[in-house]
Amino acid sequence: MALRRFSDITTVFLLTIYRAISLAFVDWPDTFPLGLLDLDIVDKIHLDPNTTTQFSIDYGQLSQAAPAAVLCPSSPDDIAALVRFAYTSSRYFAIAARGRGHSVGGQAFAPGGVVVDMASLGRGRADRINVSSDDAPARWYVDAGGEQLWIDVLHETLKHGLTPRSWTDYLHLTVGGTLSNAGISGQAFRHGPQISNVYELDVITGKGDMITCSHEENSDLFYGVLGGLGQFGIITRARISLAPAPQRVRWLHLVYTNFHMFTRDQEMLISKLEKGFDYVEGRLLKGKDVSSSSFISEEDSEKIKLLADEFGAIYLLEGAVYYEQATASMVHQELESLLKQLSFAPGFAFTTDVSYIGFLDRVHEEDTKQSSTEHEGVVHPWLNLFLPKSRIRDFESAVFKGILKNNNPVGLVLIYPFNKNKWDDEMSAAIPDEEGVFYTIGLLPSATREDWEYFDKQHHEILSFCHQEGIEFKQYLPQYVTETDWRKHFGRKWDVFVQLKRRYDPKALLSPGQRIFTNPL
Repeated sequence: MALRRFSDITTVFLLTIYRAISLAFVDWPDTFPLGLLDLDIVDKIHLDPNTTTQFSIDYGQLSQAAPAAVLCPSSPDDIAALVRFAYTSSRYFAIAARGRGHSVGGQAFAPGGVVVDMASLGRGRADRINVSSDDAPARWYVDAGGEQLWIDVLHETLKHGLTPRSWTDYLHLTVGGTLSNAGISGQAFRHGPQISNVYELDVITGKGDMITCSHEENSDLFYGVLGGLGQFGIITRARISLAPAPQRVRWLHLVYTNFHMFTRDQEMLISKLEKGFDYVEGRLLKGKDVSSSSFISEEDSEKIKLLADEFGAIYLLEGAVYYEQATASMVHQELESLLKQLSFAPGFAFTTDVSYIGFLDRVHEEDTKQSSTEHEGVVHPWLNLFLPKSRIRDFESAVFKGILKNNNPVGLVLIYPFNKNKWDDEMSAAIPDEEGVFYTIGLLPSATREDWEYFDKQHHEILSFCHQEGIEFKQYLPQYVTETDWRKHFGRKWDVFVQLKRRYDPKALLSPGQRIFTNPL
C-alpha cells in the first residue's frame, strides 16, 4: 500500500500516528511492526473533512473542535490497537470515544486527535446484545456493547420478557455513554442510577489493555469507570442486571401550586420502595413554557395555563405505576388510595394507560413529532445540578421565584429527588455529601444561536447564587475547565480519581474534551 495515495497532509498525519516511518512517500515495508498497529486499522481511519467535520460538533451545538481523524472500528481489538499505539508513540495525540455525541459542552471532542466512532462496532452485527443468566437463580442479565443504544437493549430484552431496571429519559443514547456519567431518570429512587445496575464491564484502558472488571475482579477500575467521565477506559461491553418486564403503565401528571407540598409528596413517594410509584419526576411550569402533555386534552391544558398565570409558577409531579394486565384492577385501586394521600391541586390529576415500551420511549416519540425544520439551528445550553435536600427550599425561593420570576422563557426545568443509599459511593459519580435525599435540577432550554447567551447568563447567575449561599451542589454532566473546580467537584474522591488516572491512563490520552487532565501524569 503506497503512501502516494494520500495527500501530503494525510501522509504527515499517518507518519505521526504510525510512529513516523523514517522516509515519506515510500511503500509500507514488509518489516513494519504490525504488532503495534494492524494494517486493517489503517483502512478504518478516516481523515477526509467530510468525516471529521461530522465529529467536530455535539448535541449542544455551542462549540466546535475537529479531530484529525476518525476510527471506525469493527471490533474492540481495533480500538485497543489504536490506543496501544498512541500510548507507545513519541508524539502525543488524544482519543475520544463517541456514541451519539449527546454532550452539550464538547465533552466528546478530541481536538487534533482521533475520535472513535463507537457506532461502527455494532454495524452489521447481531451479536452485540445477548440476554443470559447465571447459575444463581433469578439473576438474568444482558451483555450489551458499549456502542449499543438503550432502546435496542430494551427491544432485545423484551423478547425474553425482561427489562433493565434503571433508565434515562431518552433511550436513544449509548450504553457506554450513560454509564460513563451515571444514567438517571425517575426510576433511580428505587433502583439507583444505571451505574448501580451493572455486574461487569469490558474496558480498554489508556494503555490499550483490554480488561474485564466487576465488583470482585479489578474492582478499582470497575468503580472508577462507572461515572468516571471516560477518564480511565473505553467501555466496550456492559453486563446489566434484568428484571421481569411489566406489560402496562399507569402514567400520571399531578399539578401543584405549592412547592413545599410538591417536594413533600415527591419525598413521600420515593420512600415507598415496596408499593407505590415506580417512577417519580417533576418539573416547573411557568409562563410560555407551560405546555400540555401528550395525553392531556386541550381544554385541560388551558386550565393548567390559567393556573400558572394565577400563581406565576406551578409544579408538575410526573409519576408512573407498572402493572400486569391480570392485576390491573387491584393496582388501580391501590393507586386511588395512594392519590388520596397527596396534596395536588383539586381537579388537576391526569392519567392514562400506555404500554411499557411506549412509556419508556416517550421523549423520543414526542421529539419525532417535530419537523426537521424545528430542529434546525437549535442549540442546548443546558445545566444539570445535584442539590442537597436541606437547600432545595432556598433554591426554590431564589431561583424559581427570583432569577426565573418573570415570564421570559426558561425552557424545560426538571426537579425530582433520589435516595442517596441507592448510589454506590465507591463509584466515581459525584453527588452531595449530605445523607438521605438529594435533588436533581435540570435546566434544559432549547435556544437559537441568537438567544442562547440569555440562558447562559441565567445559568451563571444561578451558579453564582449557589456559591454565595454555600450550597454544596454538584454538576451532573459537568462542564468545568480548571483543576480547582474539578477538585471541588470530586471532593474526597479526587485523590482516588487521580490515582486511577495515573494507573490506567497516565498519558492522559482518553476523553480530553472533559478538560480534567490536560497533561500526562
